[in-house]
Amino acid sequence: MQRRTFCKSAIAAAVTTSLSACGARQQAGNAGPTIPAVSMRGDELSIESAAIEEFRGSVGGRVLLQGDEGYDVAKRVWNGMFDDKTPAMVVQCASPDDVVSAVNFSRERNLLVSVKGGGHSFPGKSTSDGGLMIDLSRLHSVDVDPDGMTARVGGGALLGHVDTATLPHNLVTTTGTVSHTGVGGFTLGGGMGRTDRLTGLAVDNLIAATVVTADGRIVRVSEDENADLLWGLRGGGGNFGVVTEFVFRLHPFNPTVYGGDLFFPASKDVLQFYADLLDSAPEQANIEPFFVPGEDGQMLNMMGITWSGDHAAGEKALAPLRNHPSLLAGELGPKSYAAIQTAWDGLTAHGQQNYLKSGYLNELTPEAIEIIIDFANRGETSAWFQHLGGATARVAPDATAFAHRNVALNFGIGYASNDPARNEAGISAVREFYYALEPHMAGFYSNLHQEDEERKISSNYGPNHARLVELKNKYDPANFFRLNANIRPTV
Repeated sequence: MQRRTFCKSAIAAAVTTSLSACGARQQAGNAGPTIPAVSMRGDELSIESAAIEEFRGSVGGRVLLQGDEGYDVAKRVWNGMFDDKTPAMVVQCASPDDVVSAVNFSRERNLLVSVKGGGHSFPGKSTSDGGLMIDLSRLHSVDVDPDGMTARVGGGALLGHVDTATLPHNLVTTTGTVSHTGVGGFTLGGGMGRTDRLTGLAVDNLIAATVVTADGRIVRVSEDENADLLWGLRGGGGNFGVVTEFVFRLHPFNPTVYGGDLFFPASKDVLQFYADLLDSAPEQANIEPFFVPGEDGQMLNMMGITWSGDHAAGEKALAPLRNHPSLLAGELGPKSYAAIQTAWDGLTAHGQQNYLKSGYLNELTPEAIEIIIDFANRGETSAWFQHLGGATARVAPDATAFAHRNVALNFGIGYASNDPARNEAGISAVREFYYALEPHMAGFYSNLHQEDEERKISSNYGPNHARLVELKNKYDPANFFRLNANIRPTV
C-alpha cells in the first residue's frame, strides 16, 4: 500500500513538474520531451511528447493530458474512492477507429490501459494512476429497430439512454436499477435489473457486438461470426476487448407497470415471509427488499416491487404483501417504468465514497435471515436483495460465461458517504457483515463486488473458467486488458 501511494504521488508530481517546465499546455503542442506513465506491470516508463502529438493527430476525438482543459472532468469516475487517480492521458474516442488507435498506441508502449464507459466500476477498474484511459462516453448512440425488435447501443451509452430509446416503442431489454450506469460494464458482468425474471439477464439479450481486440482489430461478433467470443462477452467481463457496440434483443413491454414501495419492520418474521413468497412468485414480479432507516432511526424493510404484466393479475398476485399485518406504509398501483428506473439515481450520486460486496443466495435459510436482520438493524451499512430466478434460471450454466443460473437472490452490502474520514469504519462494517454471511453464499456478482482476488474470480466462474482462459489465450494472451475481474492467460 505504501509503495502504491508513493508511486501514485511520484507520477502525479512528475506529470505536474513536466507540464510546468514546458511552460505551456501539452494540448498546444509545446510540450517537454517526455511524460511519465505506468506500464501494464506497474513499472514507471516515459512517453515521448512527439509520439503523443502524432497520436493526437490520428484520432477524431480528444487526447487529454494532466493540465489540459477538460482533463479533470474527463477522468472522473463514479466511485469517489478512486476519483483522485490520475491517468497519464484520457482518450475520448469518437469512433471505433479511435479505440483501435488507443489500443495500438498503448500496446506498442506497454502502457497500462483502463476502459471507461459509465465509470461505475465499484473497485475503480475504469481508471488508473499513470495509465491510458479509453473513454467511450462519446459513443452513446442508441438506434432502435421496432420491427426487428433490436437495439444497437454504443459502448459508452448509459442504461438510461437505452430505456429512453426503447420505452416509447413499448419495448424493453434488461437494464439495471441506476440509470447513469454504463451499458458496457453492466452487460459484460451479467446485467441484472427489474425485468430480468421476465426477459433474462442483459447477457441473455446480447445477440451481437463489435469489439476492438488487444491486437487492434475490429471484430464483429454474433452467433454466426466469432461465436466463441460472443459466449465470453456474455458474463466474462472486459477481459477480451473493448466493446464499441452492443446489439440487444427487445421485448414487448407496457411502460406503465404495477408496483411501488411497501414498508415493513426490519424483522425476521417479515424476511421469512419474503423467503416463503419467493417460491411462488410469478416471473412478472420483481420484489427487492432494501433496508433503510425510518424517521425514528429504526431500520425498515422497504420492498421495491415491479410487476411487468397485466395490472389486475399483479394486484391479485401481490395481495399477500399489501395485506400483510406488519405493513407500515406504502401503496401499489400503476407506475411509470421510466420513473421507477431513475428513482434511485439520487441515492447513488457521483463522487460519493462507495464500498460494496455481494453474494448469491440459493435460498434464504433461517440462519441467513438471522444474520441479515442482526446486521441490518445495526444501521452501519446498507443492504438489499436482487430478485432472480424465472427467465434467468432457464438458461443452462454453460450456455453463457455467466454460470450462476440457479440462485434465488443476489445480496448486496454497501457503504456510502460523502466523508472520506468515515471510510475505514464503513469498509470494516461491510466486511464484517459479508464475512458473517459468506458461508451461506454461493459465489458473488462481479459487477457489485469491491475485491476481486484472483482465487475467488477463478472459482466464481465455476466450470466455465477453463473455457474463459482458453478465450483469453486466444484474444488477449499478453493480458493487455487486465483492469477488470481478471482472467489470467496461461500462454
